[in-house]
Amino acid sequence: MAKKKENQNQVETPVTEKRESFYEMSHRLRKEQEEKEPKPKSIPLEHLHPYPDHPYKVLDDDSMDALTQSILERGVLTPILVRERDHDPYEYDIIAGHRRVHAARKAGLTSVPAIICNVSRDEAAIMVVDSNLHRERILPSERARAYKMWYDAQKRQGKRSDLTSSHVETKSRTDEEMADIFDTSRAQIQRYLRLIDLIPELLDLVDEDRIALSVGVELSYLPDDLQYIVLGQIEELDCTPSYAQANHMHKEAAAGTLTETRISEMMEQEKPNQKLKVTIPMEKLSPYFRKDATPQDIQTYILKLLEDDRIRRKKARDRDAR
Repeated sequence: MAKKKENQNQVETPVTEKRESFYEMSHRLRKEQEEKEPKPKSIPLEHLHPYPDHPYKVLDDDSMDALTQSILERGVLTPILVRERDHDPYEYDIIAGHRRVHAARKAGLTSVPAIICNVSRDEAAIMVVDSNLHRERILPSERARAYKMWYDAQKRQGKRSDLTSSHVETKSRTDEEMADIFDTSRAQIQRYLRLIDLIPELLDLVDEDRIALSVGVELSYLPDDLQYIVLGQIEELDCTPSYAQANHMHKEAAAGTLTETRISEMMEQEKPNQKLKVTIPMEKLSPYFRKDATPQDIQTYILKLLEDDRIRRKKARDRDAR
């Protein structure tokens, strides 16, 4: 009887499940993560299109040659990012990877790996901007168009649109938000956005460092017809306006007193920092440079050759003096 009572007091030990090992858990979590991540898909190049108003230039330069050679040897290692076009299935706008697609075409590929992003047009526009702003060198025109694309996307999503106002402080300004995101000042954001109003030829001169950013900003306030007059004077006189001259043009244009005669008078004035220049016709230099070489590229290369020659001659003199 006592034995029966003792058995009733005993608690049955539940059967426990086998514990998952650390290796098994890691493998399971990694597999779950991989299943969540989108898989690359091979998309024919003929179905890929540059993103509308893509702000960055795709140049056939030395960097592009190197990328093309890399793709020839190893293929496209990093998938591009695309978005399916609205109401146009199986056609895609490139979000990130314009250079890879161009290089793939040059390498003779017919398709590239791509990840299809399920994002809105405005989300894609912001991704386009973000994917390229980390580049080492970005032209002023590229930065200006990128900021404008980012701003327009935010504006369509219901953000404030007070970038065109003066320096009056307001709350929740979009330009202040941009300054935080792009690690710059609100004033610098505004300067780049002003460049959008430059005629293409003057914007090219800013990209080539022939016109300073601050000068380009002042000239952007001139109507297009007066900007073309300034361009004509630059070509005729082979000089560019100083900041003071561009600022005077800005003020007179705002007052309605700026004319072709006034522009000529200002441009013909000798600037304090104006010095004797050596001009070499482009047709004499072109046989020695790539077709896509900019005046700044040519200047940098010539100066490097001169510096190398100076060092070589100095070493020769030092040897002779021994």
